[in-house]
Amino acid sequence: MGVNYKEDLFSKMPVVGIMRNFSNENIEAIVPLYKKAGFTTLEITMNSSNAEEVITHLSKNHPDLNIGAGTVCNIDDLEKALGAGASFIVTPIMDNEVMQVCRESNVPIFPGAFTPLEIYNAWKSGASAVKVFPATQLGPGYVKDVLGPLNQIKLLPTGGVSIDNIEAFFKAGAVGVGMGSTLFDNKFIESKDYDSLFIHFQNIYTKVGGCLN
Repeated sequence: MGVNYKEDLFSKMPVVGIMRNFSNENIEAIVPLYKKAGFTTLEITMNSSNAEEVITHLSKNHPDLNIGAGTVCNIDDLEKALGAGASFIVTPIMDNEVMQVCRESNVPIFPGAFTPLEIYNAWKSGASAVKVFPATQLGPGYVKDVLGPLNQIKLLPTGGVSIDNIEAFFKAGAVGVGMGSTLFDNKFIESKDYDSLFIHFQNIYTKVGGCLN
């Protein structure tokens, strides 16, 4: 695995929190609450204006979190992400070059795939888990159906996972989930209502914990 990636942290709380275009001020306010609620893994998307800066800062100042890079679509993105200190890589699609470099460098990678063939090819190419994206289109039932014949594959549904359906995704066999705006609720962040955001984090943490026990 990647030098700074701690698989046990992800296994303990298998939710990837996805941050896209968050201001430095918001990140400084949110990340301590995220950790306090029990979450362990953050993805900073490379199409954020400050992505490299944020990855470097979080990797340096929060060694008790897994800090990775998302929306990595090509080798240029990958080099920037790894240079900034990302300990794992998430992609919306599967790029063979990116897969190869991550595999050779022992960096965990969660490539995006949707159809059974894409999912199988991503797993065969060395995915640590396959990001089923967009999961919102077909829901937990799709995850369960895919895992019927492909039960050796680890699936990480992303896109549309919320507090209302997260239990269903885990019960369908997902090893983890990716959550963006449904985790980092914008109405709380914009109003700086961090107490409500923390309660929201705790509620999701409790739901996931109930699935893991």
